[in-house]
Amino acid sequence: MRILIVNDDEILVNLLDRSLTSQRHVVDVAKDGQMGWQYVQSGKYELILLSLFFPKFNGVSFCAKMRSQGFTLPILLITAKNASQVGIQGLDAGADDYITKPLDLDELNARIRALSRRKKVIPNTVLNVNGLILNPTSCEVSYQKKPIKLTAKEYKLLELFLRNPARVYSRSHILDLIWTFDNLPSEESVKTHIKGLRKKLNKAGAVNWIKNIYGVGYILNPKVSQGQECSVQSIR
Repeated sequence: MRILIVNDDEILVNLLDRSLTSQRHVVDVAKDGQMGWQYVQSGKYELILLSLFFPKFNGVSFCAKMRSQGFTLPILLITAKNASQVGIQGLDAGADDYITKPLDLDELNARIRALSRRKKVIPNTVLNVNGLILNPTSCEVSYQKKPIKLTAKEYKLLELFLRNPARVYSRSHILDLIWTFDNLPSEESVKTHIKGLRKKLNKAGAVNWIKNIYGVGYILNPKVSQGQECSVQSIR
């Protein structure tokens, strides 16, 4: 198994590296969130060992960004002994499991084996909320069978809202989830892209689908989506 360690503790990293390579795993190391994200985008890893706290991005936000971008590989968090609540936040953000320090290497290897057995190929799915359809395989969007041409950022915004129809996203959170760490624009850029997305949705007949909650953020309008969960259809 090819494993990515995202951790800035050199002593711990060396311990993990020796243990994992002795189990015939291939190991790469990233010392901060920015480097870790660059490695993740290569798409060559089967599991991530992720610290909750490291420079440039914390582990909870890292998990949320990975899942919002469609990465499904297992994430195993490493937390301090007294940080179980933060570990739970990591699970809520998309991590698969967590283990506390000081590490028991036998337990760590058992958890890795369990995640490896549990890992399944998750099919690409069509997202459909009352006729507003997003196809992740073809990157096509339509409303009532009318095609909608979106920019890359508009597409990612819409996917974020469709996958999480009951969640409010602040501009800063949207920046963290959709833009790269080394190229973050101002929050005003989020407003501009939301405006462009709304305009194209309105033109297609999907009027007022993105709601602005003043001082909080944006959400898929529960009135037009009728408060329903996004339906999911497997692509065969």
